[in-house]
Amino acid sequence: MEELLELKNLLLKGDVPGALVIVEELEEMSKQDIIDNIRSYAVILLLHLIKQQAEKRTTRSWDVSIRNSVREIQRENKRRETGGYYLTTEELLETLQEAYLNAIDEGSLEVEEGRYQPEELEQLVHQEEIINRALALISPQE
Repeated sequence: MEELLELKNLLLKGDVPGALVIVEELEEMSKQDIIDNIRSYAVILLLHLIKQQAEKRTTRSWDVSIRNSVREIQRENKRRETGGYYLTTEELLETLQEAYLNAIDEGSLEVEEGRYQPEELEQLVHQEEIINRALALISPQE
């Protein structure tokens, strides 16, 4: 809110260059919020893909969670007004890679009822394969 008041004051003073700096800051803050939301859904998506791979099975609950996470990531990433996407495929990949360790930590509590430590679980699954599957699920199909 502070930024908006400052932006208003700069515009009223006619300080367009100063106002543009504030606009760029607001734009960056907005994009970071979107990235944070995508990352949260990415952890859930990766968690269930890890569980599927580690336990070599799936459940309806996991499948629904995967579908819901994919939909939410796609929704968050889509620019409504201008079209296109906030994050490129490369940025989505980077976000998935960043979310992976959190998903492993969560998975260590859930896979086979918490049987594995995070390090052990990491050895059971194939990170690159899981991340690539997640990326394939969330990438726009055009």
